[in-house]
Amino acid sequence: MKIFFIGTVSFSQKALEKLIFLRAEIVGVATKSRSAFNADHKDLAPLCEINNIPWKYVKDINATHILSWIKSLEPDVIFCFGWSSLIKKELLELTPLGVVGFHPAALPFNRGRHPLIWSLVLGLEKGASTFFFMEEGADDGDILSQKLFKIKYNDDAASLYSKIEKNAMDQIPLFLKQLEDGSYSRIPQDHTKGNVWRKRGLKDGEIDFRMTTNAIYNLVRGLTRPYVGAHVIYKGKEIKIWAVKEEQFPLSNIEPGKVLEVKDFKILVKAWDGAVQILDHNFVELPKEGEYL
Repeated sequence: MKIFFIGTVSFSQKALEKLIFLRAEIVGVATKSRSAFNADHKDLAPLCEINNIPWKYVKDINATHILSWIKSLEPDVIFCFGWSSLIKKELLELTPLGVVGFHPAALPFNRGRHPLIWSLVLGLEKGASTFFFMEEGADDGDILSQKLFKIKYNDDAASLYSKIEKNAMDQIPLFLKQLEDGSYSRIPQDHTKGNVWRKRGLKDGEIDFRMTTNAIYNLVRGLTRPYVGAHVIYKGKEIKIWAVKEEQFPLSNIEPGKVLEVKDFKILVKAWDGAVQILDHNFVELPKEGEYL
């Protein structure tokens, strides 16, 4: 079975490495040398060079000359694992098996943008890695393979990314064999039970200490490295916050946002229902006790 591979993030590289290890027949790869959209961008060209796989840097995956190139390679299926733009109809129908995509959520729930981030920000306790047959809509095609896992309280963006990668790498050998021998199944999504997450904006990353301690904790862990980080505004400047800890605070008559203590480069701040200890941050000038964030 001939595979054409599309990807440009860390997950793409892990998946391509897995396919190479499994001795899958990869006839071509589309990737990007850089990305303005993906904090976890990976250029797949070096991996392709080492393994003698034809590749191209691609700006528009739906461009006529790219479609002609892919068609000339005669793939049976296209794997699109980590790409920031939609695949159009002509490419979706280019191969006998279509295009298999990946979404790190339990489809049909949580389609759309930033699934890993929203899962943590919203405090979800379960996640999933889902491979599906792509259609013209966003993440709405038939499911090929889905595997659930638990999201723990101490998971953050980096650990959840690792869990999703491990899950997916376990799935790839199974559905690869099924695609090769025709034993795969297609499970239609029930979109009446699903939802679509919106694109995250800058305001979504700002910590408002009128939030509960748990909401602040979830926001910070969802946006921490390798992503852009949550932030506070201090003296008109945006300060990144990478890790916090929830703390109990006995007094209910202290306003949210008040700095309660600054010690050992850690900052204790009053929140709506307690306090949060800021453990990892980009403050150059530390706020003083009694100031407000």
